[in-house]
Amino acid sequence: MIKAAIAGGAGYTAGELVRILANHPKVLLKYIQSGSHAGELVSKVHRDLLYLPLRFSEIDFSDIDVLFLCMGHGVSAAYLAEHTVPERVRIIDLGNDFRLNADAGKFVYGLPEGSRERIRNSRCIANPGCFATAIELGLLPLAAAGRLPGEVTVTGITGSTGAGQKPTADTHFSNRNDNLSNYKVFTHQHLGEIVETLQRAGAGQTDVAFVPVRGCHSRGILANTVLRLEAACGELTELYRAYYKEHPFVCISDEAVYMKQVVNTNYCFIQIHCEGNKVLITSVIDNLLKGASGQAVQNMNLMFGWEETEGLRLKANYF
Repeated sequence: MIKAAIAGGAGYTAGELVRILANHPKVLLKYIQSGSHAGELVSKVHRDLLYLPLRFSEIDFSDIDVLFLCMGHGVSAAYLAEHTVPERVRIIDLGNDFRLNADAGKFVYGLPEGSRERIRNSRCIANPGCFATAIELGLLPLAAAGRLPGEVTVTGITGSTGAGQKPTADTHFSNRNDNLSNYKVFTHQHLGEIVETLQRAGAGQTDVAFVPVRGCHSRGILANTVLRLEAACGELTELYRAYYKEHPFVCISDEAVYMKQVVNTNYCFIQIHCEGNKVLITSVIDNLLKGASGQAVQNMNLMFGWEETEGLRLKANYF
């Protein structure tokens, strides 16, 4: 059994991470740090965790095997600069500080379906963004086959938890409920990691026109990716099934997919629809799980040589 710590433990992704790690059969969750809630019971912030007696505390880095950083974007790098973490401790950052090639340093981009072997042999992981995960999983098989066109259009709708816990005018319930709105059109911060991931997989220059949409639901992402490609839909579906055959958390559907199929799971469901040379790839994930904390634990499992699914899904017995 390994010992784990979470730095930045008050947000939505940290709450999901606590729930997973507290029930993981191979993990002892020792420390949960929060600068704004030091000394308080974790259940004072994450109210569904009344069964967990842990308090927010500082981390003894000599007493852990893995450190999760659930901090605001731009904070992780500063935190690591201020604290000495032993070389033997694995680090998984859920922020965006180390996702891009130019900033990565010793960090490996942690999309298991694209870099499983590198993750297994790495000490430091940059966990992908939630929109990035949904879009990349929808395009990786085409990129790997050298069949991704140079222009791709994506519209993605996300739940309010994707904006974090701190309320703003745009995320306030009275504004977000019964409402839809675009934001960061063509400039979203996940675009860089999306393009770099597709290029690592084998794509050439790809222009991704991305329109993010604020949804009126709490969690879940639906990404619709449109491109032009001369191919039969059945052929593309089989290409995707072959690519994801050995990846347990991606399922290819012959029928339309929707968010409620994957909310509260670490799965990504994908469906391909074709009309002539127009192709629609729909991918759905839970932004807090496959888009954040679930994927972080998936990466941890790989780093420690365990089954990728450990602590993340019930094992099914079937004929």
